[in-house]
Amino acid sequence: GNFPHMEKIFPGNIAKAGKKVRALPAGKPLVFPAAELDAFIAEQNISGLIVLKDGKVVLERYARGYGPQGRWTSFSVAKSFTSTLVGAAIKDGFIKSVDEPVTKYIPELAGSGYDGVSIAQLLTMTSGVKWNEDYTDPKSDVARMFLEPVPAGEDPTVWYMKKLPSEAKPGSKWVYKTGETNLIGVLVMRATKKPLATYLSEKIWSKGMEQDAFWMVDPSGNEVSGCCLSVSLRDYARMGQLALEGGKGVVPANWFAESTRAHADIGAPGYGYGYQWWVYPHGRFGAQGIFGQTIRVDPKSKVVIAVSAAAPKASDSAYGKARTAFLEKLFAAAAK
Repeated sequence: GNFPHMEKIFPGNIAKAGKKVRALPAGKPLVFPAAELDAFIAEQNISGLIVLKDGKVVLERYARGYGPQGRWTSFSVAKSFTSTLVGAAIKDGFIKSVDEPVTKYIPELAGSGYDGVSIAQLLTMTSGVKWNEDYTDPKSDVARMFLEPVPAGEDPTVWYMKKLPSEAKPGSKWVYKTGETNLIGVLVMRATKKPLATYLSEKIWSKGMEQDAFWMVDPSGNEVSGCCLSVSLRDYARMGQLALEGGKGVVPANWFAESTRAHADIGAPGYGYGYQWWVYPHGRFGAQGIFGQTIRVDPKSKVVIAVSAAAPKASDSAYGKARTAFLEKLFAAAAK
C-alpha cells in the first residue's frame, strides 16, 4: 500500500518537471483481448500499464486506486535513470570517460576492493567485489547497507562499500549489486557537485517530463540512486522513449547504444546486462525493479511498455515468466 506514497513516509528530494512537456498523443488503440488484459492486471497486481508505439499512447490502464496524476515507486528501475546521469555528466565534461577509475572521483575507495575498478565496471556490475543481494536475508548486504552506524562526515554508501572484499578480477564476473548503483550516484554527485535530483531535473525532468519526481534520500541526505524514485506512469514511458530515441542530446550520441547492449553475461542465453539496463532477446532492453516495476523497449518496432505494480513477492520466477510472456504478446500486438 506504500508504493504510491513513498514521499509521505521517507525523506527525499524533488526533481522538478519543466514547462515544456513532451506530448504523448493518442495513437491507434491497441487491438488486444480485453479479458486477457483484465486477467493479467488482476493476477500480477498491476496498478498501471502503458504502451507507446512510435511515441503515441496505444494502451493505458490504471487499477488499485492509481491514476495518471499519481506517482509510483521505481525500486531498481531507478538504476537506469542513474546510469543516464553518468552519460549526461560525460556530455557536460564533469566525467571524462567510463574508463576512468572510480577512485578518481571517490578517493576514499583507494586500497579497497574498488581500487583499480573502472566506472564502466561499476555500470555493468562487474567490479569483482563480493556482495549478497538476497532481499529475504536480513544479513545480506542489500539489507544491511544503511543500517550500520556511520561516522560523522562519511557517506554511508562509501563507508559500507569500501569494507567489502574483492572475489574476482575486475571485469571478469557479473554480480547484481544495488550498492554499486548507490556508488555511481555518489560518483555523479561528486563529479557534478550537485544533488542527483537537481541534476536529474536539469538534464531530463525539465526537458519533457510531466510531473515532478521524488527521490528518496539516505541518512546523510544523498539520494539513494539504486532505487526509490517515485515517478508517474507516463513519465516512466517517456524515459523509455528517451532511451529509444538515443537521448535527444542529453548524453553523448552513442551513449544509449552502448548502455543497452550486453556488456556482461548473466548466465541466461539471449539475456545480458549493460550500463544498468537489462538486455533481452529480440534486441530489446529495459529497466526492472522488484514487485513488478518494468520499462521495456523494442527498438525494432519502436514500442515502449511501462508497468507499475505491487506483486505479492519482491521477486518470483513464476510471476516473472508470466509477466514476460504477457509482455511478448503486447509487443506482438503493438508491432502490427
